[in-house]
Amino acid sequence: MTSVSRTSQSAIDLERVSKSFGATVAVDDVTFSIDKGSVHALLGENGAGKSTIVKMLSGLVEADSGNFTVFGERKRLSNPRVSHRHDIQTAFQEMTLVKDLTVLDNMLLPYAPVSLIGTVNRRAAVTAIGAHFARLGIEGIDLYDEVGTLDLAIQQKIEIARAVYRKPKILLLDEPTSTLTGRDVDWLGEVIAGLKAQGVTIVFISHRIPEVRAFCDRLTVLRNGQHIVTGDVSEFPDAEVIEMIIGRSMAQTFPARAEGPPQLGPEVLAVKNLSAGRKLTDASFALHQGEILGVAGLQGMGQLDLFLACFGMADIHGGVLSVDGRPVVITSPVEAIRANIGLGLVPEDRKTEALFLNLSGKHNASLPVIDRFTRFGLIDTSAESEAIDRAFDRVEVDGSAAWTRVSAFSGGNQQKIAIAKWLVAESRILLLFDPTRGIDVGTKHELYLLMREFAEAGGAVLFFSTEIPELVHLADRVLVLYGGGVSADIPAEELSEQAIVRAALGGISKVEARVS
Repeated sequence: MTSVSRTSQSAIDLERVSKSFGATVAVDDVTFSIDKGSVHALLGENGAGKSTIVKMLSGLVEADSGNFTVFGERKRLSNPRVSHRHDIQTAFQEMTLVKDLTVLDNMLLPYAPVSLIGTVNRRAAVTAIGAHFARLGIEGIDLYDEVGTLDLAIQQKIEIARAVYRKPKILLLDEPTSTLTGRDVDWLGEVIAGLKAQGVTIVFISHRIPEVRAFCDRLTVLRNGQHIVTGDVSEFPDAEVIEMIIGRSMAQTFPARAEGPPQLGPEVLAVKNLSAGRKLTDASFALHQGEILGVAGLQGMGQLDLFLACFGMADIHGGVLSVDGRPVVITSPVEAIRANIGLGLVPEDRKTEALFLNLSGKHNASLPVIDRFTRFGLIDTSAESEAIDRAFDRVEVDGSAAWTRVSAFSGGNQQKIAIAKWLVAESRILLLFDPTRGIDVGTKHELYLLMREFAEAGGAVLFFSTEIPELVHLADRVLVLYGGGVSADIPAEELSEQAIVRAALGGISKVEARVS
């Protein structure tokens, strides 16, 4: 391990910091420093200790041993208010916004301006928050909208804006781009550059190496709770960074494609002139057995409505949805899961939409089809356990997940469990909505292999990703949504990041895509 000595230019020093949760050692004797006024990347796989360090700096949990020094003074960060008093603010990946409250109320929590008689000065608050959003370049958000009605990317921008509004000297950004697409990532880069120019120290957690190179001055790599290295970003090539993160060489990030055009089976899912939800106006495509069909699009182009409509979770206003060549009406997830349809959805937010965090992996995995293991009102626990064990082996999640609460596992293992439940359900068609969001590079590689193996075994995958390289290297072809409809259908031999981006910006017509 490489240790870094404390300097007078440090904003934060960690000295032999350790933290355990029961038998799990999350942070193990970690020492490193973060330079004042720098943008410092904190890298590692899910479960490496990054989020635990952020939580300790945020005052959410206390270290078992070791010391934190903030701007040269040793501090005990015992709760969030103490961290706030030391000018430390955090924007979390698992957002802390209250979804039933308005944007304005969330921005003011817990420090709303009050009048002389103790009431909230809402007029002053509206003016101040509006001016703050304008300075950050955030547009089109109604301060009186409930946060829960907004897209996840907008919620993430509000989470970041709230942390910045409190004028931190140290800003902790925990996976801030996991829900953001290209333009919003550029927006964040501008925010980070502006704060750095003001002397703010920024700790940036990300699994995306290009963002680390674009935004960060220095990096620290953690693995299995231990410090591996700290140094300038420019010192380390990508391959070395990845090898330090996962502890082994990863010769190829994406599984190799088979030679020649994909060998596809019959059509299993199709939509024609589909209009659904608030933003999908006219989508048509067919998904075949053995195919990974990618979906790309800027935020709000109808991709979420498309996935939800296929799973019976969004109102269909027009068009036809077909399974195995037969028109079907799917009005609920229960109907989508039925064996003769066989759909399974992995949504964009695993913690709030895919899993019950306080239940075990076993109960999460069998819940959608628990009736299949029930006889005369009793659950056949033997058959249930066999199915779950097979699914967990297939996604390579630890067997202890069967009886352990899902909340105890890293984001990567939680996502594996979210996929495993559809293997237990014997789904034929997987609807994967940004499944690698917030997942480390090693687990991403495992999920890529799983997707390819599922398709090669006769399954079919509809796959949306905010990471265009994933679509280029994994999909057999890619649909690009623009303005609520399909603007391009790009085959594998023509796939490139440039082609997808151009179509996502409305630069390719359907006809042009077919004949180019």
